[in-house]
Amino acid sequence: MSGPPDSPGITVLCCGGRPVADYVYRPRLPATLSPRPYLHPVRTLGGVTVTELRPADHPHHLGVSMAVPDVSGGNFWGGRTYVRDRGSVELDNHGTQEHTGWLSRDHDGCVQELSWTREGRQLLNERRRIRALALSGDAWALDFTSALSNVSGEDLSFGSPATNGRPGAGYGGFFWRAPRAGPADAAPDAFTEDATGEDAVHRRTADWLALTGPDWTLIFAGADEDTRDDPWFVRTAGYPGVGSSPAWRRRLPLPAGARLARRVVTVVADGRLDRPAAAALAREAAAASRITA
Repeated sequence: MSGPPDSPGITVLCCGGRPVADYVYRPRLPATLSPRPYLHPVRTLGGVTVTELRPADHPHHLGVSMAVPDVSGGNFWGGRTYVRDRGSVELDNHGTQEHTGWLSRDHDGCVQELSWTREGRQLLNERRRIRALALSGDAWALDFTSALSNVSGEDLSFGSPATNGRPGAGYGGFFWRAPRAGPADAAPDAFTEDATGEDAVHRRTADWLALTGPDWTLIFAGADEDTRDDPWFVRTAGYPGVGSSPAWRRRLPLPAGARLARRVVTVVADGRLDRPAAAALAREAAAASRITA
């Protein structure tokens, strides 16, 4: 097996023998950040870092992670909770995602079990698969699959600030906090196959969505029908971030014993790509992900 050695609580993800991401599976974080495993730094093949960890504007943004702001009232996102008719308030309602074991682990990926707990009670069991997919040229893809099973013994539901009354804030699920594009007033560009700009792509579905910085491009795509049906949460002006949002339009029920799965494949490329180049890489990543499904 090639690649650098792991550190305690961290496994290194490689693509073609080159380290491209650190997966921190046993993080040391305060409870108010809803402790959970995360990927940071994630790098292009050329070595450009394309994630940000605990930025001053949102300290609970942890590189790439699976984060849900409302699991039947439990905050697995971190920070404040949006409460209808009250706004964002500090609540003692934070949950934790704990690594419980590996099902497989290699230099190019892993499959793990996680326990989602709140106040010592397990609500969800997660089987997570993370894999680096080799693509041609100056790009690779992160294949991130999360399958959540309700083991609480009662019905649960997923919500978001949008379902709790905050317009345009349907975030929650797979989320990627990207670095700022350069100077404080610079913002990355976001586009899909047929739309450009935050206002045009935010809250909408698309087969793929690109976020471009000065010397990097990220291309996000849902790898199954359910994920493609989720709207994209997109921020560029205030801060750079993209997420896939399963509980935007309405609360998403998860009955006792039921399972919810989502899969996002993200191309990580050197350079600032245009629409045709991004579309070509999205197709290439889709083909690679079908091979490894």
